[in-house]
Amino acid sequence: MEEIIDLREYFTIIKKKWFIIAVITLVCIGIASVYSFFIAKPVYQADTTLIVKTEKAQGAETISNDQVNASQKLAITYGEIIKSRTVLDEVIKNLRLKMSYYDLLDGISVSTVTDTQIIKVSITSTDKNIAAAIANEIPKVFAEEAMRITDANGVEVIDNAKVPTTPIKPNKKLNIAMAGVLGIMIGIGTVFLMAFMDNKIRVPQDVDIDLGLPLLGVVPEEL
Repeated sequence: MEEIIDLREYFTIIKKKWFIIAVITLVCIGIASVYSFFIAKPVYQADTTLIVKTEKAQGAETISNDQVNASQKLAITYGEIIKSRTVLDEVIKNLRLKMSYYDLLDGISVSTVTDTQIIKVSITSTDKNIAAAIANEIPKVFAEEAMRITDANGVEVIDNAKVPTTPIKPNKKLNIAMAGVLGIMIGIGTVFLMAFMDNKIRVPQDVDIDLGLPLLGVVPEEL
């Protein structure tokens, strides 16, 4: 029974101070909206996919499983070569980019598709044209460097990168939704903190609840 009474008290506190929760929530949503629409720079992503070629053994008409497995493992190695200083510095030089090796490295994501010889290279940048240019330049530089270093199978481009039209960040709807939830949580916390700090006796029942003393009588207000 006590739990039900306490729960009702919580709802009563929220009901009385709902405007505080609403104001804090609106402020958080407003801040998130201003940041998402006017402050945060849009980030674009351009993708290109490569495939490691599997060459037939001399005299063989088909490709064996061992050759396919070797190409799949080689794709992992190639993924690391793509991120090497040798490749990226050459990309920076060819495109005349005003950035360092580490700046470019931070914007690159290289992954291999499970159980395939396919490599996916993703480039993120605040400039959509630069993102596409880098994504298309990397395979050109990498193909020559991979052959020089490994003296193994070459690579071919499956899909060239296109200039992205829609930014991947900031996610405006998600930011605003998260700000709304955060605002509600902060608002409720603020309301409960205010109620906890308020030690005034407002109704006769507060004497028993707050002080633990029996209520002997009530003096009525003068009419």
